[in-house]
Amino acid sequence: MSHDNILPQDDLNEQMRFRLRKRAALHDAGMEAYPVKPERTHSLSAVRAQFAELSTGEASEERVAVVGRIVFIRNSGKLCFATLQEGDGTRLQIMLSLVEVGADSLAKWKSLVDLGDHLQVCGEVISSRRGELSVMATSWTMASKALRPLPTLHAGVKEETRVRQRYVDLMVRAEARQMVRTRAAITRSLRETLHAWDYVELETPTLQLVHGGATARPFETHLNAFDQKMTLRIALELHLKRAVVGGIDRVYEIGRIFRNEGVDSTHSPEFTMLECYEAYADQFVMADRMKELILACADLLGSRSIETAKGIIDLDGEWVWLGVYPGLSAAVGHEVTPDTGLEELRPIAERHGVSLDPAWGAEKVVLEMLSQIVEPTLVQPTFLYDYPPSAQPLARPHRDDPRLIEAWDLIIGGTERGTAFSELIDPVIQRERLTEQSRQSAAGDHEAMQLDEDFLRALEYGAPPMGGIGLGIDRLVMLFTNVGIRESILFPLIKPEAVL
Repeated sequence: MSHDNILPQDDLNEQMRFRLRKRAALHDAGMEAYPVKPERTHSLSAVRAQFAELSTGEASEERVAVVGRIVFIRNSGKLCFATLQEGDGTRLQIMLSLVEVGADSLAKWKSLVDLGDHLQVCGEVISSRRGELSVMATSWTMASKALRPLPTLHAGVKEETRVRQRYVDLMVRAEARQMVRTRAAITRSLRETLHAWDYVELETPTLQLVHGGATARPFETHLNAFDQKMTLRIALELHLKRAVVGGIDRVYEIGRIFRNEGVDSTHSPEFTMLECYEAYADQFVMADRMKELILACADLLGSRSIETAKGIIDLDGEWVWLGVYPGLSAAVGHEVTPDTGLEELRPIAERHGVSLDPAWGAEKVVLEMLSQIVEPTLVQPTFLYDYPPSAQPLARPHRDDPRLIEAWDLIIGGTERGTAFSELIDPVIQRERLTEQSRQSAAGDHEAMQLDEDFLRALEYGAPPMGGIGLGIDRLVMLFTNVGIRESILFPLIKPEAVL
């Protein structure tokens, strides 16, 4: 029976045709191509650890059963060689000789086994004449037949393939597998640090009736059970604050966020955030929290010094506090204050190549200039603080200057890594701000927040003073690994294409 018609015609390149025929040949020979559970007595790493002291040419007289993916194969005469690889990247040489496995088994090996196949091999652990730790096979079975060929290992994987087919990237690149472990270590470190501070991890709804907690365009969907329009959450904030109102004084969540916005080297429509809120704290307490969270990650990864294209970032150095308006004034060579009007700001922006929307007010122009002119120059850890109110509608008015709010962004390596503020808990002022946001939304601003009556009702029961943090997990991974956001996310959302 021909198996050439199993896959779509555009997938049937010559190598895949051969592999499909080998799969059929395995079945015809009574050999399973995909057995349920091949015998395995040792992992490859366990074999390497247990028999590391074997001398060149020595035999251990101990038999093992190992399983792995073939990443190298050389078939020649009466002695064949292959290299197996397991999930952590550990590799082990396999040897098959005519004497040990017999003519029929060796012939099937040569005719049915390909690069990429998962194999189970039983045999004695030896050190070859060249000193290579090996398993001298007495038998082998297919553990999983690969129908697609692996990329050529020495040539690497194209960037597009690395992103679209991450599973291939993980197979052939140790750096890709290490990225997964680095991200997991960072997330674990954050959790362990927060638990040490008596924070409670919560889970809040992903589907929401009202989008809020950030200025961002949401994804919209429909809940059939209620015949109700819903959105995917754009932040974790509003439900976590409800929990603080209820008496859970320290809360956090590490969760997926969805924003229907652009895609670039630092933005993805789907990403992961840590948000935490602490009763009786303010922006300065949360700045200390943020610093300790990042330093704990650095210590776990082994260094507080990070080499980047913009220079070495020294996390052990001073974490600078830079005011928004003084920082912008110094960058543009012109004094800018919260009272500086549009007629004065626009020429400054034009001189520095900052494009402006005619509908923007003075505060939005300041924020745009800050983003394009100031932030990219801030390599060492810098708390950029004292923002205008429109930057964070959920932040408390400044205790000393009513023209500002108590909020900061942490800039490291020229990129925003996180934000925090002394939270606005006055339900009257919060209603005014959310009402204004709702007006902007009704007027066509897709990023403006909506009026969340239940959140306001929670504040009306009396929220304790609190501080809050938002930290981008992806951007933290990017900081420690010097990669773009598509590399930092295991399976990033990308533009679809036909299956290759």
